[in-house]
Amino acid sequence: MEAVAVSSDGVPVHFDVEGTAAQALVFVHGWSCDRRYWRCQMPYFAQRYRVLAVDLAGHGASGAHREAWTMAAFANDVVAAIDELELESSVLIGHSMGGDVIVEAALRLGGRVKGLVWVDTYRTLGDPLEPAETEAFADPFRRDFVGATRDFVRDLFLPASDPELVEWVAGDMSAAREEIALDAMQRSITNQNAILAALPNLAAPIVAINPAERPNDVESLRRYGVGTVLMPGVGHFLMLEEPDAFNELLARTIEQLW
Repeated sequence: MEAVAVSSDGVPVHFDVEGTAAQALVFVHGWSCDRRYWRCQMPYFAQRYRVLAVDLAGHGASGAHREAWTMAAFANDVVAAIDELELESSVLIGHSMGGDVIVEAALRLGGRVKGLVWVDTYRTLGDPLEPAETEAFADPFRRDFVGATRDFVRDLFLPASDPELVEWVAGDMSAAREEIALDAMQRSITNQNAILAALPNLAAPIVAINPAERPNDVESLRRYGVGTVLMPGVGHFLMLEEPDAFNELLARTIEQLW
């Protein structure tokens, strides 16, 4: 079922909700994605939990009347959906940029959040990008957004990934609203210092589910209080590439958080 909440700045936030349990899972997509990226998780987890998949403002069906696409503003979108349903016990699950968003949301929600799960958000902590590095990363997207996004997305998969899935994601993300995507990207790739400052203030535990095929500094994550679970045979879009294996892994992770 689709529902609508209103964020703190008046932007309508659309989200899907299934299930009726008191315990809730809130799924938050990554940069230039939307709630469809959780389509393989919603029916699976709705058997046991109440599940929400949110379209952040500027993405999917949600409104786009906002001047700054910050992690804090996106977090208010998540809080609006949770408040709309008056949820008191949730685990927040964020993919990629969505992991930054759920940390901000958890700071606002306090004890109503029982745990957080990062899905390939950070594989290392404590080494924020330097300004020159962020410029070098973002510059190709400013010059040719569609082409750079397609190339970027393809590199996020493994050589053996399903080519149809690869091209669907590449086409979908490269069709994002460019001005929103560029602003959100800049704020996301420079957000690690804010994350490092926020982590000690979280009232709930946090676990990262990361692809095993990529470099992971598990020790650096542990130093900041983040547990790590590695999933083999997948690239960046774990929940779409191997949904059955991901769902089982996520289910075990959630059970340990509650």
